[in-house]
Amino acid sequence: MRLIFTTLMLLALGACASGDQYANRVVQISDLDDRPSQIVETYRIGIGDNLRIDVWKNPDLSVSVPVRPDGKISAPLIGELLVAGSTPEIVAADIETILKRFIKSPQVAVIMTSLGSTRYLTRVRVTGAVSRNVSLEHQQGMTLLDAVLEAGGPNEFAAANKTRVFRRIGDETVLIPVDLDSILERGNLTDNIILSPGDTITIPERTF
Repeated sequence: MRLIFTTLMLLALGACASGDQYANRVVQISDLDDRPSQIVETYRIGIGDNLRIDVWKNPDLSVSVPVRPDGKISAPLIGELLVAGSTPEIVAADIETILKRFIKSPQVAVIMTSLGSTRYLTRVRVTGAVSRNVSLEHQQGMTLLDAVLEAGGPNEFAAANKTRVFRRIGDETVLIPVDLDSILERGNLTDNIILSPGDTITIPERTF
């Protein structure tokens, strides 16, 4: 196994949704062969999302519900349940606990049908020495090259070989170094990583 060199440093990245200040670790990944594009964060339900609750062998209890502004849902037998900030797996387990009072051995699946709370959280941004800074809607399969081309490509001042992708993983920010020159000039697609929702691509200017 290749050694992954990581550098940890503290960054203040602003306020979270509750308004509290928090510190985030930045983890630098220097071995692209370990496929940093596969690092994903477990999705947490937000206000405005829509959920599909499937109760096995109980179609009357299987419903689609929105997450209300108070962070709760309402469903038959379940009543009101706070779901904002939880994962679908946690919500499914909570619903199973409630339904055990009414049916034997309930099996529940919670499926996200729309992500109304992630309009900006999931966007991909390209900044720095590009023709224009852009904020793009994330699409499945979107690559770094796709996003850079949407930004008009590097400008004449770009140090494309020092491109960085910043990715949030929980309270950590992962820094992924990318040699954009090798993609554009030599057709080396190894560095053309698949982007995750919320990624920020930064192309610095050359130092003269």
